Amino acid sequence: MKLIFLDIDGTLTVAGENVPPESALAAIRKSQAKGNKVFLCTGRNLDMLSPLLKYGFDGVVASGGGYVAVGEEVLYDCPMTDTQKNTALESLHRHGVFCTIEAKDGSWGDENMDAFLKDQPAGNSEIERWRKALSENLGIRPMSEYDGRPIYKVVIMCNEMKQLEEAKKLLEQDFRFVLQEVPAHGCLNGELVNRQFDKGKGVELVCRKYNVPLEDSIGFGDSMNDLEMIQTVGVSVCMANGAKALQEIADIVCPAVEEDGLAKAFENLGLL
Repeated sequence: MKLIFLDIDGTLTVAGENVPPESALAAIRKSQAKGNKVFLCTGRNLDMLSPLLKYGFDGVVASGGGYVAVGEEVLYDCPMTDTQKNTALESLHRHGVFCTIEAKDGSWGDENMDAFLKDQPAGNSEIERWRKALSENLGIRPMSEYDGRPIYKVVIMCNEMKQLEEAKKLLEQDFRFVLQEVPAHGCLNGELVNRQFDKGKGVELVCRKYNVPLEDSIGFGDSMNDLEMIQTVGVSVCMANGAKALQEIADIVCPAVEEDGLAKAFENLGLL
């Protein structure tokens, strides 16, 4: 049995969308029928990944590894503390950083973030995900409506690295500032991820659950928030539309998501 871990945006789907190519769905079903297990392994929270659950995945590594579940069994659940959340938002907002906070079942964003995103160039799967989410009203509510529920991750967007300096001094001991590759003249974007977890640790938890060695795990990703997954799995695959830095360390580079890359890689890896 192989355990297969799939990032969503830019890997399983076009960034910001919730419908995978039919070729990918057919490959996933064939692989599961062969006895393999397939998991979503994503920076999205449960709320934002929920439209994909109807396709029959075997579990999720959600919120960048902060929430891990197999079927109905929760293996890991680690929101940040209120002090960490408040320190992050206060220091980031003080320097004009746009923020979105993600709970397990909801997301809240700074009210003027959509205007900021409209001026950003294409080419970054995380930027495209948020642009799509905001334009289609996919459940991201105004920050003023945040009701205090536990938060797992803070997504950040700004124009200059110096805007993050204070937050890094205050939080870098407990959080990794995971920044994406930036297109020419594009904004900085990324996320604050608790050092207690990452996608790779989520992969390890699922492998232990099934008593499957890591060498029998396969991970597919496209952006730098997939780094720890790519470093952990037995076989790592980066999409051709993915970050160049990730392509350089992955075992395999497969065609882009729009070119049936997932299905082609499944076939080449003997997963069907």
